[in-house]
Amino acid sequence: MPNIRLDPAQVMPSDWREAALVGRAWRPEFGGPSVVALRGEDVIDVTTRFLTVSALCEEPDPAAALAAAEGERIGTLTEILANTPPDTRDRSRPWLLAPVDLQAIKAAGVTFAVSMLERVIEERARGNPAAAAAIREEVVRLVGDDLSRLRPGSPEAMRLKEVLVAQGAWSQYLEVGIGPDAEIFTKAPPMSAVGTGMDAGLHPSSSWNNPEPEVALAVSSRGAIVGAMLGNDVNLRDVEGRSALLLGKAKDNNAACVLGPCLRLFDGRFTLDSSRQTTVTLVVEGDDGFRLEGSSSIALISRDPADLVAQMIGPHHQYPDGAVLFLGTMFAPVADRGAPGKGFTHAMNDIVTIAAPQLGALVNRMRATNECEPWTFGAGHLMRSLAQRGLLRG
Repeated sequence: MPNIRLDPAQVMPSDWREAALVGRAWRPEFGGPSVVALRGEDVIDVTTRFLTVSALCEEPDPAAALAAAEGERIGTLTEILANTPPDTRDRSRPWLLAPVDLQAIKAAGVTFAVSMLERVIEERARGNPAAAAAIREEVVRLVGDDLSRLRPGSPEAMRLKEVLVAQGAWSQYLEVGIGPDAEIFTKAPPMSAVGTGMDAGLHPSSSWNNPEPEVALAVSSRGAIVGAMLGNDVNLRDVEGRSALLLGKAKDNNAACVLGPCLRLFDGRFTLDSSRQTTVTLVVEGDDGFRLEGSSSIALISRDPADLVAQMIGPHHQYPDGAVLFLGTMFAPVADRGAPGKGFTHAMNDIVTIAAPQLGALVNRMRATNECEPWTFGAGHLMRSLAQRGLLRG
């Protein structure tokens, strides 16, 4: 079974020494997590200033607030990254966690034309990968394979809808792909995400699944977009393909929400416009010698990130602790792995690397959900840990 080894040059943004980076680290002596500022090689615990990453994101200028915060140095980034993978972890020393805590974890689906077509194919195949190739050919014949110029909700999109309905080809996925309303769902509960270097979960009942490399935005309770990170919105294609009502089972499983390696706060060096131009790359490496590569450019997204955030939070949806929003992926692997016609699916122990120069890299090993570390530390545990440290004040 392959082990993961992490170092800053591998997983941090290319300009990590100058970037405004915040993360979370487990402090064994406190039995809980700390908010940490990554300042070059130093990892600084700033929990006495910000009890949670959520609280930091509520600041008027989170990047400036993080830069001004004083704290305790708990080790080097090299040491803490090296101690993060579970197989080789020294549990008496700190390790890195996903960089979010109390925020709601939301995801936008069907935001790229390529992934929209794949969702239509999933629906028609009813979770059967062997039927997907023929259905893919039929769907492309009807709607084409380049819908990137079609603005969701536009008159042109509505005319296309009328044509497809008349031909009996309309789909619930086309509805959210080109209709006025975005698909935004709950990916995972707060505190449940795993970070870089950790095992990511696949439900063992699934035989057709894939990674979904994405950019995820950090959003304050006021709706302000304050930073970005990488995400893997792990998906069970056979489960969702059987019925869209099984979305929760397809998406929300132990260790199936991956975020990190750190949250990059917006400042003069990195902005929302930077996120809009991000290209996310993907490499999947199996211990059988299999290798898959792909990429997903946010510049090709059908709905602007600010529009997706506005549909997520506002007068009709409030998130007092803020939210994280996965922006969706254009990556939809169709190459066969194994038997012809079966398409791509994960094998256990695959190493997945999702990367972008300004956001770093998520490196995870795929394991069965019941073999990953169980999620046992929730919001209540966090409050008790902070109270025991004397950090909760009335």
